Amino acid sequence: MTLSDPLVEIRSLAADGPAPVQAGSGTFADLGLCDEILAALAARGITAPFPIQARAIPDALAGRDVCGKAKTGSGKTLAFGLPILQRLPRSKPGSPTGLVLAPTRELANQICDELAAPAAAVRRRVLAVYGGAPIDKQIARLSAGIDLAVATPGRMIDLIDRGAVSLRAVRHVVVDEADRMADMGFLPQVEWILRNVESGHQTLLFSATLDGAVDSLIRRYQSRPSMHSVAPREITVAEMVHRFVGVHKLDKVKVAAAIAGTARRTLVFTRTKVAADRLARDLRREGVKAAPIHGDLRQTAREKSLRQFIEGGLPVLVATDVAARGIHVDDVDVVVQYDPPSDHKTYLHRAGRTARAGESGVVVTLSLWDEELEVKRLQRRLELDEPIVEMFSNDARLRDLVHGV
Repeated sequence: MTLSDPLVEIRSLAADGPAPVQAGSGTFADLGLCDEILAALAARGITAPFPIQARAIPDALAGRDVCGKAKTGSGKTLAFGLPILQRLPRSKPGSPTGLVLAPTRELANQICDELAAPAAAVRRRVLAVYGGAPIDKQIARLSAGIDLAVATPGRMIDLIDRGAVSLRAVRHVVVDEADRMADMGFLPQVEWILRNVESGHQTLLFSATLDGAVDSLIRRYQSRPSMHSVAPREITVAEMVHRFVGVHKLDKVKVAAAIAGTARRTLVFTRTKVAADRLARDLRREGVKAAPIHGDLRQTAREKSLRQFIEGGLPVLVATDVAARGIHVDDVDVVVQYDPPSDHKTYLHRAGRTARAGESGVVVTLSLWDEELEVKRLQRRLELDEPIVEMFSNDARLRDLVHGV
């Protein structure tokens, strides 16, 4: 069985049930979701499903095991979350009826944030459970009754060993980003959990790849899964608006502040952690609300900044390249490359943060006089023919950069 065609739904062994919905067509109302969930989506302006949602939701609502090949940013959280919330029985204290396994605490939090509104609409309680946070507080929340636990594998096993949570009532299980679980060495823990869930439950699995160890998960822990594939759409240079701005060292922070002031949500890249801390501090001095995110910060600080950025309370996030790999936000207005990237792949990785979910994006690269040759080499590698335009922080043209003028 192959999943090579990005526009074809593959259904394995399941001939019964509703006819497949054509990807990208219709609305969420066509997929069988209840009125309460539809209203919660509509309140956020969400009416048309992404391809993986249009394909997976009907089968998940029908109670089938579902296997989805889709990368982060494809809309898979709603693809598994909405049908589970609609079918999820109410739980008893310490016995969730739904379980989502995620590889990182950042992803667990993002899943909970994404599902908060539809969960409230159907009166279901969702909790992120992960290491690095006070376990006593998590135990107290679980004891009060949580219907859907979104957990990293290690913390879930710890809670089970302590007798703080039971898997006896679990009826719906999701393994999200199974390939990352394998890469991070979590599959033995994932399998231990899956082996201890009572039989008769529904299992949904999503992964960017379905071979190797992930394929063994599918074969062992899913029953006649309905399989759906959405090939990742590569972001191209042509889909973005590119601007290159020549700046002076003493004016560089003010230029970055002027650009950020024209956008709702700006992601700024620096090369180092120290530079990220310094720039965030300097931007705040210019009256711009900004925070850094990198590996040396406490986990609670990173989570707080990321949540504020997603919710719109923090307009500027200053990130290193490594930290940005955990940032998945669909509506970043502009990416500012405060420090030019070292190569074209890094440029595309950074730039792709503002060209997600089918939207085009604006990428602004700042260049000091002694970085121009490096930037021009980068442009040639990207096949970009854009001038490096010298601007000071009081230049009126900075207000137009984000709008592609």
